[in-house]
Amino acid sequence: MTTEAYLKLIDDVNEKGSYKPDWQSLAKHKVPEWYMHDKIGVFIHWGIYSVPAYGNEWYSRGMYDRNEREYRHHRETYGDQSVFGYKDFIPMFKAEKFNAAEWVSLFKKAGMKYVMPVAEHHDGFAMYDTGFNRWNSTVMGPCRDVVGEIKAECEKQGLTFCASTHRAEHYFFMNPGRLYDSDINDEQYADFYGPAVYCEEFDPQIIHVTTADTYSKGASKEWLEDWLVRTCELIDRYQPSVLYFDWWIHNHSFKPYLKKLAAYYYNRADEWGKEVTINYKHEAFPPSVATFDVERGALTGISPVYWQTDTAIGKCSWGYRADNEYKSSRQVICDLVDIVSKNGNLLINIGPKADGTITDEETRVLTDIGEWLETNGEGIYGTTYWKQFGEGEINAEEGFFKDGDEKAFTNEDFRFTYKDGYLYAFQMRPSKTVRIKTLRRHNPHDYLIESVRLLGSDEDVEYSRNEDELIITVKHEFRNDLPICFKIEIG
Repeated sequence: MTTEAYLKLIDDVNEKGSYKPDWQSLAKHKVPEWYMHDKIGVFIHWGIYSVPAYGNEWYSRGMYDRNEREYRHHRETYGDQSVFGYKDFIPMFKAEKFNAAEWVSLFKKAGMKYVMPVAEHHDGFAMYDTGFNRWNSTVMGPCRDVVGEIKAECEKQGLTFCASTHRAEHYFFMNPGRLYDSDINDEQYADFYGPAVYCEEFDPQIIHVTTADTYSKGASKEWLEDWLVRTCELIDRYQPSVLYFDWWIHNHSFKPYLKKLAAYYYNRADEWGKEVTINYKHEAFPPSVATFDVERGALTGISPVYWQTDTAIGKCSWGYRADNEYKSSRQVICDLVDIVSKNGNLLINIGPKADGTITDEETRVLTDIGEWLETNGEGIYGTTYWKQFGEGEINAEEGFFKDGDEKAFTNEDFRFTYKDGYLYAFQMRPSKTVRIKTLRRHNPHDYLIESVRLLGSDEDVEYSRNEDELIITVKHEFRNDLPICFKIEIG
């Protein structure tokens, strides 16, 4: 189908559907019940950037930027960028050990409920079958429909399939290579490297260009239409239950196209009989239209509007890099509990190697999460927030890119969730004597505590309550320092 034909199809679907391309209509969309129930999913950053395995998943930009260490590494390891460019990694990306069934089986054992592969990263290489991008994994590199294989296994093993596309940023992403003799300037590769629109200064953390070039002007109409039809094709071919976008779609030039995209996706979901949502960052969508996402960060309190954190087990890169550092299982599990207590979901990322294997470090963390959820998942899955998210002095720091260091939770820190008449109180570091000030006896009209049970233990838990605290005493021997959960029946 041509771009023009797809644009007409988008308009036709939106004309007939219940959702129209305006914020008032789109605001009627609801966050899926399954999504709010399931709480945790796995993100997968896997692509050509796993071949050099250096720097991070932005290698395709850094290798052309003379100010970055990736530039020097590339010249020393692979040669001049005019001779060996990013495209030349594609034949090296063989994925010879990729097994979607093994991946999804691991995710299922880890307690993950939804699976989010990156269908296309900023580098412009599609990991799925598409009629709009000849640079894709079905005809190059692995010569396999990676996204399609993951989707098939999710359906077979009972996990919810989702997808992410970061193509919006490709408009400018490769632009450092415009400044000198590199293969970015070779017209025969223009459809891969993209417009690579140049701006003099670009800070991805601030998301600002001081020359008022790319950011203030926005993307071209041609690019925006191309982005729209590619994204709608991904929707139609793979029917993801969540569609995740990275940050540049918040640019003002995308706004009319975001409305069309959201209406099309939600109307198609109605046709499929699916509940879906969109994940977004910054101010791309109004909060009632899609699900807000905080990258490598969290909120400091309960949000009445449902939200999500996406973060990675790897500290230095979302994709595979040979010398990556990894978070502990405890850090990830504590983050999960904290996020759920504040009415959010956790999307936890892995970065497989170029051959398709998942690192030992990430496998270990996923396995630990699964074992912990097998005992404590009752206090996570299907819960909602309580009247307050927790107790104690330790809290998250508001904002993006704030989760690098593990929070120093003690046995005086708690997080709360609620479900079906039960309060779930997570002690963030276990101890045999537990004191919860929030559950003290307030006055004669206070709720009653009918019973207290430690999840994962059959022992009778002793507890008492006074005007200062609820005191719980356990005999259970803790095998590790992971959070424990008390199921408290309240009346």
